[in-house]
Amino acid sequence: MEKKDSIRPSCVDCAVTGCISGGKDGPYPAFCISRHLEKDQADAALRQYVEDPEDQQIVQAAEYVLAAGYEKWPRVQEVVAFARQMGYRKIGIATCTALIRESRILARILRANGFEVYGVGCKVGEMDKSNLGVPLAYQSMGTVACNPVLQARLLEEAGTELNIVMGLCVGHDILFSKHSRTPSTTLVVKDRVLVHNPVMALYTVDGYYSHLLRPMEEPAE
Repeated sequence: MEKKDSIRPSCVDCAVTGCISGGKDGPYPAFCISRHLEKDQADAALRQYVEDPEDQQIVQAAEYVLAAGYEKWPRVQEVVAFARQMGYRKIGIATCTALIRESRILARILRANGFEVYGVGCKVGEMDKSNLGVPLAYQSMGTVACNPVLQARLLEEAGTELNIVMGLCVGHDILFSKHSRTPSTTLVVKDRVLVHNPVMALYTVDGYYSHLLRPMEEPAE
């Protein structure tokens, strides 16, 4: 039997995070990615920030939000502050239709802060799942498919400068990110079981959700 190549340790295997303080809070692990970077790799990333005006503006706005709102602002306030720093005026919302209420509240907040808002729900176009080759067995939640590709295109046509993702399903959010040419951020991550708080499963993995540490069985066809 051919032996599989071992996967090198990476940042997710580190409990030191010396990179946060530049090594002042403790030694780096032997496998630290930062300590093994080639100079041209680090230089290429730096050049991207320095030479691309939009990337430079985004990273500066992000650092402003981090410094000004740390442990004070909820994420929706951070989004507003970031958009203001960037000089955006028109914001798009790519929403799951199940979160229309939450997206309407978000639109109220954005409009109260001077932004123009344009939102597109995931069922736009009323595309039939059968036309996508989805078996009937997987249409128990309805025959109309989510359409993140069209969401991205319609928001682009509307001239949005920043898109906010509101609860798109796993996979649909990937397609939206792939096809959105407009900078995007996520405000709500879909988790129907944990009230859209997926990190709770991570916090309780040594307790209630310990079964997640075991290989998960595929659902029956």
